[in-house]
Amino acid sequence: MADSNFIDYVKIFCHSGSGGSGSMHLHRAKYVAKGGPDGGDGGRGGHIILRGNAQMWTLIHLKYKKHIKAEDGGAGSGELRHGKNGEDIILQVPLGTVAKDAETGEVLCEVIEDGQEEILCRGGRGGKGNDFFKSATNQTPRYAQPGEEGTEGWFILELKILADVGLVGFPNAGKSTLLSVVSAAKPKIADYAFTTLEPNLGIVNYYDDKSFVIADIPGIIEGAHEGKGLGLRFLRHIERNSMLLFMIPADSDDIAAEYKILLRELKLYNPELLDKQRVLAITKSDLVDEELRKEIRRHLPRKIPCLFICSLTGEGIPQLKDTLWNTLNAE
Repeated sequence: MADSNFIDYVKIFCHSGSGGSGSMHLHRAKYVAKGGPDGGDGGRGGHIILRGNAQMWTLIHLKYKKHIKAEDGGAGSGELRHGKNGEDIILQVPLGTVAKDAETGEVLCEVIEDGQEEILCRGGRGGKGNDFFKSATNQTPRYAQPGEEGTEGWFILELKILADVGLVGFPNAGKSTLLSVVSAAKPKIADYAFTTLEPNLGIVNYYDDKSFVIADIPGIIEGAHEGKGLGLRFLRHIERNSMLLFMIPADSDDIAAEYKILLRELKLYNPELLDKQRVLAITKSDLVDEELRKEIRRHLPRKIPCLFICSLTGEGIPQLKDTLWNTLNAE
């Protein structure tokens, strides 16, 4: 993982700019011996802003940028001159980024649209100059406001992959192979568990220039909701998928039991995941004959679409694409 460009978790320290102080100034000119107050306001401190960027897919650009400080606002001055606002710092982030307070774990904002901006750390307000405080009973105030201090703290940015369909299954269930067959994605494929250690996205072309996005999520193991096998890191990517495609190999010892384990892990991590539409694909179907398929069908769940597929031979792939498209677009 050290050489991977896919970074979905960073912890950064942010300090917004402090506001500039207001000016305590009295107007003086050649023929004006005692002019009134004309102190300007201080400028606002710079914000630290998250901006969604649909062209980005990783947080690697923030991995080695731990401390971020915005510019302070300028001080006000005489002749009602306001101080310059501190320059904002804009952090470009991929869609699906969630910002949290590192101490409390509170979710502060979520960036899910291209160009969406959220203020992560708000700059301090500029102080008011003495011109602001003049009144009929206080015509020459000799005081002004200091600028407001900026805010600071540690923040966690987590990326949750945005996709239409998320592939869910145990390691080596054929998820990466399917993605390589139905899209132009080139995930790493090998005959051992945990070949995939980071999510992969692929665009599936459907009829009439229609398409949808599939996310190949690294394999889940029993106990993933407790963090086993980096489970918590993988499971959060499933939260952003519109529907879930469960994949279980036909040569598994107990397909129904494996399906229940996967459901249980999702439920224990986040019960709302079970509200998503589900489809079950029995992969590697070239390993079983028709008689064994009939026996397997007897134990499959009744309330969701179930298909036999083989990515290597192409069996069931067109039907699977139809099922996924129809399920995604069902009212």
